[in-house]
Amino acid sequence: MPIIEIRVPSIAESVTEVTLSVWLKPNGAVIKIDEPICEFESDKATLELPAEVAGTLIHVAEEGSDLKIGDVVARIDTDAAGAPAPAPAKKVEAPVVATPAAPEVSTKNYASGTPSPAAEKYLAESGLKPEEVSGTGKDGRITKDDALKAIENKPAAPVKPETPPQPVVAPAKPEAPKTPAIVSVKPTVAFSRNETRVKMSRMRQTISKRLVSAKNTTAMLTTFNEVDMTAILALREKYQDKFVKKFGVKLGFMSIFAKACAKVLLEMPDVNASIDGTDFIYHDYADISFAISTPTGLVVPPIQNCESLNFADIEKQLKVLADKARNGKLTIEEMQGGTFTITNGGVFGSLMSTPIINEPQSAILGMHATKDRAVVVNGQIVIRPMMYLALSYDHRVIDGSTSVTFLVKVKDLLEDPTSLFLDI
Repeated sequence: MPIIEIRVPSIAESVTEVTLSVWLKPNGAVIKIDEPICEFESDKATLELPAEVAGTLIHVAEEGSDLKIGDVVARIDTDAAGAPAPAPAKKVEAPVVATPAAPEVSTKNYASGTPSPAAEKYLAESGLKPEEVSGTGKDGRITKDDALKAIENKPAAPVKPETPPQPVVAPAKPEAPKTPAIVSVKPTVAFSRNETRVKMSRMRQTISKRLVSAKNTTAMLTTFNEVDMTAILALREKYQDKFVKKFGVKLGFMSIFAKACAKVLLEMPDVNASIDGTDFIYHDYADISFAISTPTGLVVPPIQNCESLNFADIEKQLKVLADKARNGKLTIEEMQGGTFTITNGGVFGSLMSTPIINEPQSAILGMHATKDRAVVVNGQIVIRPMMYLALSYDHRVIDGSTSVTFLVKVKDLLEDPTSLFLDI
């Protein structure tokens, strides 16, 4: 019978290996052409693999397997296309072709709360029960990431205290005076000594390599400043309802910071430049990358030409990218590019940090939590909502004076946001 091999497709020039994160169709399922059959996790994004032909699906690789581009993932029996069961409709005499034995794969359909094979393995090793884990996969099944997250959050098993030994009282001799009872108690202390080994996800491995590379290959420094957020908070409070009613999205901090940075980036091209070998590359546009936290790690998709977009356009695009990132739907193309990065640790409560450069870019702006602090204004001590800013930069491209000037210019625009709307 005609059997078609389904192989790992070429995803991007830089991607040579992927991980089969989850099967979307069980072994033996009758599938249609272009129907997604599984998901791959690359070092940049999660991708669905569609069926090239219709027929009966035969799993070859297991969930959690690392596969190279071109490796066989599955086979599809095209003779059974459209049939209600994987068995052929009639007996066909055909020569038997020896093929490598496929690894044994679970064939059960995953009901809500049922772990995938990879998740089941991790749960069994950790002692967790499936009913103790919330599934986020298709139809509520428990994925490998669900299992790993549950293991990380698993509380240490309580230690049952041992019964302390009873006091031992020495009998008093009749002729001796009475003495206090002698109590012998040996304290018993027990501590948890459990360890759990979990394989790093492909995205986490890539993040680790990039961060180490940035620290080791750039001359990175960080300069700090602070911004009075009074005007921005007043602006948002005054116009938020009208903004939402007209554009359908909220006016957030990110679009205001992006517009301020984009304006100054075009005035100071060194901060918007990058190094390629012995050449500097300058850009007459500001493609700003935004750090987005996801369950599998931090991603930094860019929004192109922020200098030419209005505040609503940036907020809309950022919302789409954030939703895709958290659902693992960002494409390789959406992850590439960017000339400058903004990261907001303030949403997690960070008061101060030194962000790491997103190579091959030369600078990254770190936002932080807004806190009421005592500051001096016109010779008077007043309480103002203040935010620390941190600019990490590559000293090979950007001089110290340039970095300080850039941050001061951004600060001035943020403290007078009306000038951004008027573009003056």
